[in-house]
Amino acid sequence: MQNHTQLKHLGLFDARVPRYTSYPTAPQFKAGLAANQVAGWISEITPGSSISAYIHIPFCRNLCWFCACRTQGTTTAAPVASYLETVKSELELATRYLPEGVTLEHLHLGGGTPTLMEPAMIADVTGAIFNMAPLVKGAQFSVEIDPNEIDDARLDALAAAGMNRASIGVQDFDPMIQEVIGRPQTFEITRDAVDGLRARGITSLNADILYGLPHQDKGRITASVEKLLTLSPDRVALFGYAHVPWMAKRQQLIPTEALPSPEERLELFDTAHDLFIADGYRQIGIDHFARPGDGLDTAQRDGTMRRNFQGYTEDRSEVLIGFGASAISRYPQGFAQNEPATSKYVEKVRAGVLPVSRGHAFAGEDLVRARIIEKLLCDFQVDFTAVANEHNVDPATLIVMADGLEETLPGTVVLEGTTLTILTEAWPLARIIARHFDAYEMNASGHSQAV
Repeated sequence: MQNHTQLKHLGLFDARVPRYTSYPTAPQFKAGLAANQVAGWISEITPGSSISAYIHIPFCRNLCWFCACRTQGTTTAAPVASYLETVKSELELATRYLPEGVTLEHLHLGGGTPTLMEPAMIADVTGAIFNMAPLVKGAQFSVEIDPNEIDDARLDALAAAGMNRASIGVQDFDPMIQEVIGRPQTFEITRDAVDGLRARGITSLNADILYGLPHQDKGRITASVEKLLTLSPDRVALFGYAHVPWMAKRQQLIPTEALPSPEERLELFDTAHDLFIADGYRQIGIDHFARPGDGLDTAQRDGTMRRNFQGYTEDRSEVLIGFGASAISRYPQGFAQNEPATSKYVEKVRAGVLPVSRGHAFAGEDLVRARIIEKLLCDFQVDFTAVANEHNVDPATLIVMADGLEETLPGTVVLEGTTLTILTEAWPLARIIARHFDAYEMNASGHSQAV
């Protein structure tokens, strides 16, 4: 199936499909989800249970041109400090509805650049989080680290707060590519950040690297991956750069003519893939790699790995509450997204209202389709009977959802009994195969390339 002619025939190089970090995907969320409805969802969390939380810090010192995240630039700490006061108020709002005894099993600080926070800010906001819900023993507390925006004082503050996993953004180590994407970051700065983390007992280290960047070729990505391997991260996310300048205006600064073709993107992925495998990593899902024994590796082997807005995770909590502008929460009843514009987010929180902008209440076949898609992207396989038993439905109603798949994408899947398996050589098509089980209309322009 790695025959490019066959993959092209099956649409890999033309398709734009969701990454399926949620189902329904975020473009399906609608305005009108009421704050009191979300308050009800929070109040229905099981007392004494463990949940997950995500804190979004939407500030960066410099805005990277490749990034499509909702962020804003700042040269001073004042806007960050003011914003964190609002986040603390939102945490207090959630606490009003949160049942007693709820604890945190996973906490993630993302952005933007969370490491823009000064040490006192880190202590202040994490203290507010733990006032809402304390970390359970063995909880995972992860933070996105920008090597350009970290120092000993902030590393000390994060370690003191309980951080035990760090995620390092690398993207690419080639100086020319870094200049073109607006992300200067030397290998030495990155290595120093890694050394600083490990010196403080942070043994769980993730790294993000991109393929499909302008001017990237096999030689350049090989050099970047080989440098990354010398840092020995526990897991790596190998993401495809999504060029969507009509959505992310700053990407208009990136020369379109320098971007690799879809066929070249696949070659870049394969090149990096082979280097990670040769160094002892296992492929995890469509775009992650992990050392044997890493938590993600164990979860994938056990069949308990999940997929959420941060990608693949071993987090099995049924509730993920997102705090901050644009943050998305997942409850058993549905998704809720906060106001994306910081000004509107602040306005609602100051008015004493949960800052909900839009969302989706699960209905119909949402949950069973979500689980089918998740299993396909986590395990490249789904047992319809197992999913049916989870949701108390007839397996036959799920198997029929696969009708037409083998005809549409011949030679990519095998249905044996009630188990559908994506053939190894067809793994690059996993998101296209998952799209077969998506019942919603899709605007392809809102999604990234399938490869």
